[in-house]
Amino acid sequence: MPEVQRIDVRGPRFAASLTAVLLLIATFLSLIGIATARADVGWFAYQPLSDQTFVPGSWAVSSAPIAARVADPGFLLVLVIAALFLWGVVSPRTAPWGVLYRRVVQPRLAPATEFEDPRPPRFAQGVGLFVTAVGLLLHLAGVPWALPIAAAAAFLAAFLNAAFGLCLGCQLYLLLQRAGLIGRRRPSAA
Repeated sequence: MPEVQRIDVRGPRFAASLTAVLLLIATFLSLIGIATARADVGWFAYQPLSDQTFVPGSWAVSSAPIAARVADPGFLLVLVIAALFLWGVVSPRTAPWGVLYRRVVQPRLAPATEFEDPRPPRFAQGVGLFVTAVGLLLHLAGVPWALPIAAAAAFLAAFLNAAFGLCLGCQLYLLLQRAGLIGRRRPSAA
């Protein structure tokens, strides 16, 4: 079995820091956007979205056309973040935050003394992709509060990794690995 190349532990924490900042902004934008707006209250009530009339107390995202849901700034930023998560899963060596860390930040730091298996951080990127994709899809389906909740959950995970080195996706990977569900090759029957 070939040995897995190890990575500098500071790289994923750097990426989590930048991701946390973007997710905090996305959470804010989604909280003030269509995802949490009431259809009959505030600025949204005056926007002509369609021929239908609003039901008092209904949510704007539920009655808005798909174009309005897609044009929401919170949705667009979470979409970009989901694309970054996808990039981190598909090609972690070329993902923007990793390249920025290796080319700009790492040369200015002392040589790395701690290294880790790259599979748990890559799995964590997949978990981030899953959480943000669920929020995006539910938002497109017109579910109120789905986008800010997904963005906030992803922010919490990224913040814990950036600030404290606690990678929830990595912990989930290790738990699934111990259960024998992922990460270990099973002996093939001869």
